[in-house]
Amino acid sequence: MKLSLFPQETAGLKLLTELARQVVLGAGTLSELLGAPAADFERLVEEMHEHEGESMNIHYRLLTHMRTSFINTLPREDMFTLSRYLNDAMEKLDGAAELIALYKLERLTRRAADQLEIITRQAELTVDAMRRLDNLDELEDYWIEILRLAKRAERSHRVWVAEMLQDMKFAQYIRHRDVANQLVEVTKDMRRVATAVGAIIVKES
Repeated sequence: MKLSLFPQETAGLKLLTELARQVVLGAGTLSELLGAPAADFERLVEEMHEHEGESMNIHYRLLTHMRTSFINTLPREDMFTLSRYLNDAMEKLDGAAELIALYKLERLTRRAADQLEIITRQAELTVDAMRRLDNLDELEDYWIEILRLAKRAERSHRVWVAEMLQDMKFAQYIRHRDVANQLVEVTKDMRRVATAVGAIIVKES
């Protein structure tokens, strides 16, 4: 049976899609930062702050839309949950960029790039999923794939931390670990988005 929740009202879905796209853009900026010299850190962190600011603006626009729209594509509490987790993910990406600049970390291990690759893939899948929230039958594969990616990210994080603890002096380890923790938290927020979508699928089936 095809599930369709008020498909005539799509403004909320467009805003959720824009929010997910900010995570994609933020991951792109962070990828640039990972390979940049310290002289470029200030510019790239400012670019990341702009993505985070736009994410917050979209989040507030969605809250306004939910308050003022008689019909929403999804229940208001579900839309708020999705928006909050996406905005949280963007805030943590911004935090990771700021830590890299504050700690002047010009060289991170390949594990950072691995985590960023996972975040980018999660965000790209989520952009597509937010567009299709009015057709829930199509989203079960999205839910499962995001969970798979999140488990991969957690395994990579554990290996990353173990490698740093073995190879680095304590002060250096603390700085790199902070960035690693920030990145794995982004993947967890994206997992929370997918879990919320899964709950909507179950609730509306």
